Amino acid sequence: VQLQASGGGLVQAGESLTLSCAASGRDSSKYGTGWFRQAPGKEREFVSATTWSGKNSYYADSVKGRFTISRDSADNTVYLQMNNLKPEDTAVYYCGKPKAYGIDLTQESVYSVWGQGTLVTVSS
Repeated sequence: VQLQASGGGLVQAGESLTLSCAASGRDSSKYGTGWFRQAPGKEREFVSATTWSGKNSYYADSVKGRFTISRDSADNTVYLQMNNLKPEDTAVYYCGKPKAYGIDLTQESVYSVWGQGTLVTVSS
């Protein structure tokens, strides 16, 4: 499976962006999908994830109420709608997929495939 992340950009605080993660290739329609981010000088951290069915979604406390994850099964794309962006949301955002079901999607270690990352910059 290959992942293509897109949608990043430069916005002002309070504005919105929507990131996309398009999956292609073998097993692209399987398993859940997660978003992680890495700010300069910091470790990569969990942001949000959704299960394969879309029935369950998970969010980091720092983004709850502002970010929404969704999936379009027709084109194997997962979206991350980010509202009320803050300067501390500035980071490279990565999407990833594991190769199993029933695992903890908030843990980076379960992911086996990653997209190339898309930069989100929020100015104050």
